[in-house]
Amino acid sequence: MLAKASGFSTFVLLVLIGLFLLIKAWPALKYAGFSFFTRTEWTFNPVTGGGIFGIAAILYWTVVIALIAVVIAVPVAVAAALFISEYAPRRIKGTLTSLVDLLAAVPSLIYGMWGFFFLQPRLFGVSGFLAHHFGFIPIFHSNDDLFGSSAFVAGIVVSLMVIPITTAISREVFSQAPPGEKEAALALGGTRWGMVRTVTLPFGKGGVIGGSMLGLGRALGETIAVAIIISPTFEIHPSILDRGANSVAARIALEFGDAASSPLHLSALLAAGLVLFLLTLVVNSIAAFIVARSRSGSGVDI
Repeated sequence: MLAKASGFSTFVLLVLIGLFLLIKAWPALKYAGFSFFTRTEWTFNPVTGGGIFGIAAILYWTVVIALIAVVIAVPVAVAAALFISEYAPRRIKGTLTSLVDLLAAVPSLIYGMWGFFFLQPRLFGVSGFLAHHFGFIPIFHSNDDLFGSSAFVAGIVVSLMVIPITTAISREVFSQAPPGEKEAALALGGTRWGMVRTVTLPFGKGGVIGGSMLGLGRALGETIAVAIIISPTFEIHPSILDRGANSVAARIALEFGDAASSPLHLSALLAAGLVLFLLTLVVNSIAAFIVARSRSGSGVDI
């Protein structure tokens, strides 16, 4: 009964948050119309109280930064989860698990400052290498040498915050692989990697996908770290190395204080927040569904 009440209260809370955002965002949505989702310009005129509000560009960069983070984080997280669950000596498994989980406790502000002052200067060479040798690929094409404050740097920093989530879920699923099937694979002469490849990975693929999507939801909503690193822009272009990016959460954080005195400006920010809320809700719901359906050994072949 208590579990049902807790689950129902969570659902009610989500609905109330959504309704609150919709009510507060309605004036801006009515003012901007459908162009709110298609414009790549975001300006506010404090004299007239009006402006042009469009989230196409910031929504685009929100997704790009999140995808960069997931692409980098998932292989690292899966490798870490496999090492902890299958290769690490028993005496250090607990320590490694605690260290990985500790990464999730580090404030995003610390990640942002570390990324801006320490990591970003050390990524100039990597960005230059990608632009020089892989510039024929649109995402790595760059017309200048200003590689700082880019979506690439922001994505790497956000990936460090995604790794603990994906690692924890993947490790938990891998640890539930049936011991009998693992022992059978080894008894038939398979190597440890062969056992991992034929038993553990197929068993945990649903958990890995679900953990990756939960990490994607985390990356979509990251605020302070992205706001510290990026140089805000409202242009859509394919290159992730050029200076300039943006995100919905960072835009809200940077403008929220100034918008307090303008109802329309505040409503526009809340409308952007509503879009981000719905996007992360969909992603996390899909992830939860995949994790719940992940089994159970389907696809295991020994």
